[in-house]
Amino acid sequence: MYNPIIKFFRVKIYTAIFLLISILLIGILGFKLMSNYSWVDSIYMTVITITTVGFGEVQPLDDTAKIFTTFLILTSVIVLGYAITVITEYILSKNNFEELKQRKMQKKIDGFIDHIIICGYGRNGKQAAQKLLAYEKTFVVIEKDKDIIEKFQNEMIPFVFGNANEDEILQQAGIENASTLISALPNDADNLFVVLSARQINNKLNIISRASQETSYQKLKLAGANNVILPDRIGGDHMASLVVVPGLIEFIDNLSIVGKANINIEEIPIEKLYDATQFKTIKDLDLRKKTGCNVIGYKDANGEYLVNPEADLELVPKSKIIVLGRPEQIQKLNSLYDIT
Repeated sequence: MYNPIIKFFRVKIYTAIFLLISILLIGILGFKLMSNYSWVDSIYMTVITITTVGFGEVQPLDDTAKIFTTFLILTSVIVLGYAITVITEYILSKNNFEELKQRKMQKKIDGFIDHIIICGYGRNGKQAAQKLLAYEKTFVVIEKDKDIIEKFQNEMIPFVFGNANEDEILQQAGIENASTLISALPNDADNLFVVLSARQINNKLNIISRASQETSYQKLKLAGANNVILPDRIGGDHMASLVVVPGLIEFIDNLSIVGKANINIEEIPIEKLYDATQFKTIKDLDLRKKTGCNVIGYKDANGEYLVNPEADLELVPKSKIIVLGRPEQIQKLNSLYDIT
């Protein structure tokens, strides 16, 4: 999206270019017709006249040609002056606009709390951003490629220009107030450095890192990553599963969370469902009757998962339940308990 001021100056630049080309063509045709110069001599005379370099004439000019040359010099000086002014104003305005836009974006980022930071806007980073957008999560992208930022930056995707390896850049992205960092850089060494830096700045941060090599998995965990994802291994495992258990994988793919309006699975803190000071069981919640959703998993306060929990399982504070349902049932659940 372009700024109207930049658009205005671009129109003026196109006008200046048109005038310069017009002066050049008029000069060439004028010398050709008035002084019977060759095409090469006409081009040469036009260029040295417009640029006012002071070289001599190819051959003596008559009075008509001299008047034409005078007109050409005066006109070209005005056009060149106009072109230089427009280009200078455009450069200054663009720089000022970029600086103003960056300040506005930084002010917006400074106001974020419990947001997500994505390091790198490659294939994995872009997929993460799209998922977060679909789920209406607040996030910031750190990217060192200026061309990528200019191509994808908008009001929905705030960027910080710089290397995520640098503490200053992480701080610009608001790492002190962030809840999660996703390091999706293509190089494992860079991801390792980002994880170390991020963990040092914010020891409560949930860090998810990408890894290309399996040998990097343990290193990233030791550096402070809560989760390490190997996209290549996941992709290969998924393709093999399509051969071994194709029906099951197809069913699981249909459960993918592709947007807040059509999700099939939801993870809900029990504090959203009732006052956690009261002890209740899954049966007491009666979500099946109220919303149509089924409880298929339970995550206790220590982060341990239980698949297909019993109905009489007691729900303790800081635990979560995983529910399964059709999109309209999930939406009913979210509306009923004001889950965002």
